[in-house]
Amino acid sequence: MNDAIISVKNLNKTFKVPHEKQDTLKSRAVNIFSKKSYSKNAILKDINFDIKRGEFFGIVGKNGCGKSTLLKIIANIYQPTSGSLSVNGTIAPFLELGVGFNPELTGRENVFLSGIILGMSRKKIESLYDEIVDFAELREFMDQKLKNYSSGMQVRLAFSIAVRAESDVLLIDEVLAVGDAAFQKKCFDYFQKIKESDTTVCFVTHDMGSVLQFCDRALFIDKGEIAGIGKPEKISELYQLENLTTSKNVSKNNIVKSIAVFQENKKEDYILPNEFAELRIDTKIIKNKKFNIGIQIFNEKNIYCFGTNTRSANIDPFNLENGKIIFKFKPQLARGNYYINVTLVSKDNIEILEQHQQAATFRMKADTKVEGVVLLDHKWIIDKA
Repeated sequence: MNDAIISVKNLNKTFKVPHEKQDTLKSRAVNIFSKKSYSKNAILKDINFDIKRGEFFGIVGKNGCGKSTLLKIIANIYQPTSGSLSVNGTIAPFLELGVGFNPELTGRENVFLSGIILGMSRKKIESLYDEIVDFAELREFMDQKLKNYSSGMQVRLAFSIAVRAESDVLLIDEVLAVGDAAFQKKCFDYFQKIKESDTTVCFVTHDMGSVLQFCDRALFIDKGEIAGIGKPEKISELYQLENLTTSKNVSKNNIVKSIAVFQENKKEDYILPNEFAELRIDTKIIKNKKFNIGIQIFNEKNIYCFGTNTRSANIDPFNLENGKIIFKFKPQLARGNYYINVTLVSKDNIEILEQHQQAATFRMKADTKVEGVVLLDHKWIIDKA
């Protein structure tokens, strides 16, 4: 790609993990002549991609897949074990909490320290100081030491500085998740402004809603390898299917054996709107155990779409022996990916017996021209009179 600002070719990153822990002076002195042994942990394997100038590029994957390591290599914090990386421009990294800050300095002093690290002149920082402080909403705290700031306050200050560094590339890790909802919204509003500029953004996140809203393309990393790269819709679908169908269940009683969505008596990934589907819950033998069941349906943006439970439906608590519980529903939802949480609670609704997060997933085959969450019957009427 001739217009690539970042180019990654055959990149690999392997860390050496020592078998013996020697974290004291005594242990090092005693074992000074002993041969140290290591095991190798391959974090990234043969990574290849390019990012265009001005592109908003998402990087997604499960925890531990290597996405943050990749961002640190782009930021020149880590060096690749093999392969090559080229960046044709300046970089402003917004990575781990506290990077570039000194906890013993005040917020005001850290603005200048962090700004200088990002390549800004003192005069430039002085001209932007009020703008940085107002965006972070921390004016009354700027003369306090940073060690007295909460993690959310540190994130607000760090982000406010990073986005004003006037760099060609902005690297943003999922540290934004530490900020409160109001500040996240402010950041996302700022992302919208960035999209209208020539700034290139590499954005690591677990939030598929943000990927769909902001990213031009996205990269899906699974176990250190590229599992997909392309349009946000494609990557979001891949991520949801991989992440939701392999999620772990929380269980104290081992009542539930399996949970799946069916339509027309077949287990389906895609289901049709306005036609009945079934959530089937297979249970093991239950002796003298009565319980209520609740379900919650969320979309890929983690918006709560629907919830109900047996108690609100005036159904007596279950007391089954190797039974099958079926919840029939007619989804009127817009096109997209959805997941279902299933919770089993005691008869008195006090004790949680089992909690199955993201227990089943399904995709809606709905009108692609409809936006939002709910699929409504509708028509347009134009009165020319």
